[in-house]
Amino acid sequence: MAYDGLINYSVVSELQHKIIDGKIDKIFEPNFEEIILGIYSNGTKYALNLVTNSKYYRASLTTNAKPNPTFAPNFCMTLRKYMLGTHVTNIYTKGLERIIFIEFEGFNKSKDFSTKKLIVELMGKHSNIILVDNNDIIIDSLKHFSTDSGSYRNIYSGEKYELPKSDKLDFTEISDESEFYKVLEIRSTKFQVTSLASLISNAFTGISKNSIVAFETILNISDEFCIESSNKLYEYILFIINNTDKTNCLKDESNYHLARCDDKDNDLQINFFLDDYYTQKENTSNFVTYRDNLLKLILAKLNKLNSKLDTINVKIQECKEAEKYKLYGELITSNLYRIRDYNTDSIVLENYYDDNKPIEIKLDPSITPSANAKKFFKKYKKLKNAQEYVDVQKTSLVSDIDYLESIVYEIGEAKTIMDIDEIYSELQESTVTLKDNKKFKKGNNSASGIQSTSKNRAKKNTHSIKDAGYGEPLKFEIDGFTVLVGKNNRQNDYLTTRLANKEDIWLHVKDAHGSHVILRTENKIPSQDTINKCAKLAKEYSKSSESSNVPVDYTFVKFVKKPSGSKPGMVIYTNNKSVNV
Repeated sequence: MAYDGLINYSVVSELQHKIIDGKIDKIFEPNFEEIILGIYSNGTKYALNLVTNSKYYRASLTTNAKPNPTFAPNFCMTLRKYMLGTHVTNIYTKGLERIIFIEFEGFNKSKDFSTKKLIVELMGKHSNIILVDNNDIIIDSLKHFSTDSGSYRNIYSGEKYELPKSDKLDFTEISDESEFYKVLEIRSTKFQVTSLASLISNAFTGISKNSIVAFETILNISDEFCIESSNKLYEYILFIINNTDKTNCLKDESNYHLARCDDKDNDLQINFFLDDYYTQKENTSNFVTYRDNLLKLILAKLNKLNSKLDTINVKIQECKEAEKYKLYGELITSNLYRIRDYNTDSIVLENYYDDNKPIEIKLDPSITPSANAKKFFKKYKKLKNAQEYVDVQKTSLVSDIDYLESIVYEIGEAKTIMDIDEIYSELQESTVTLKDNKKFKKGNNSASGIQSTSKNRAKKNTHSIKDAGYGEPLKFEIDGFTVLVGKNNRQNDYLTTRLANKEDIWLHVKDAHGSHVILRTENKIPSQDTINKCAKLAKEYSKSSESSNVPVDYTFVKFVKKPSGSKPGMVIYTNNKSVNV
């Protein structure tokens, strides 16, 4: 269900009993589509969240904290100038329009007594927050529009505020059910429409089609237009408007709707329901965006590395032919006395390294045979020098590709924004450089932001993995033993090389990316059955989770070493045994 005029009306009705006469003591702008007003009223602190996001636009009280930028944007500074220290004198909406008017007065930061109005328009992509004076002259707005850019209104400083235009009717001005039915009947005849939901939503401002469908379900009536269904819907909508103290928001399978409720548990139920509902939606959306942005960077880097590896492999194949060019040079040099000194495209000589079998050597016809011999020796030397370089380069490339593939696995297993933050922090500490993406690096999609690597880097004597800046690993209890499972490479490193004791047991799937699993023995000897259960965890939290008959290696932590300079999560181990899961 969309945030329609009925929802908006119900939200404002709840707020009228709570924030009028309240003092505005804080104003924040967490992002360019959102304003939060801190209001102290009757001994209680409220946070009124005004969101103009085209998908999640709304107004409601909030209890969910959000990070704020270090420096307040211009519109936020304007609001602070005129609103901080003032008192809310009224909050209302006109009919069922998705517009909220917040009037306030008092001495502002400039010590001037003023009366101002904040107008919150919640209309999808056209949503806006506008500050006007007592003559409805615009002081500033969150978003600016002008008729020159195609808007039908001017929304910028110094212009007179105009209400948005609408050709729909105001339900609150309908006198009774007969007038309501008559309006629908005329539209049904004119547009040949028989769906009540469509008729009502197209005729009246602020009543969405989804609301009517929900009401029809509650009233157990058909969507087919008739006088009986029309009267029942009119009465139900009228009840919702006139009895917000007996109206709740209820969640269904994938959405929510208003419903009559004689016993309302909380007089701010609708406000807090919307806050929780949309916060969860936003968190999910932010997580997906943040995850996909990072994954896009990783996959782009992987494609480049794989392309580079293909080039290196071609060069390695070339280097394998170095001895051939040396042979050509030697054969030509040793036979110069019998080779006519003229340019030719090929020559046949006996190969004294192979029982004097004849061998044809392709030559560059633009130069003499002796010059070709020098050219072959030069190519031989160049390829031999390149051999060592390309081998080292290939080793480094394969290591980087393997590491980034482990990151792709981690991202696929991530469940929260904090998980993605930890993965990104790990990448910042690694030697693999990703393509610069300024928008991503700012952490716009991250709830926590990205800390500097110096703060994230753990100290050797840190006892808590959380204090070390690596987040919390997964924790299980198996047969009385504590089992820890790393969620990313940095956690894997910390668990294995710093947190685990030497006599703890380390488990990992063989030849696949996955979590390090630590079985805390605490001077007890676990049974083979317990180890097998831990091996199942290692398989479950690995890239081989969907495979069958997966080998899992296990050994004591004292036999697990991290080579100097190796990538996060990379270790070598000895004295291991295996179990198939």
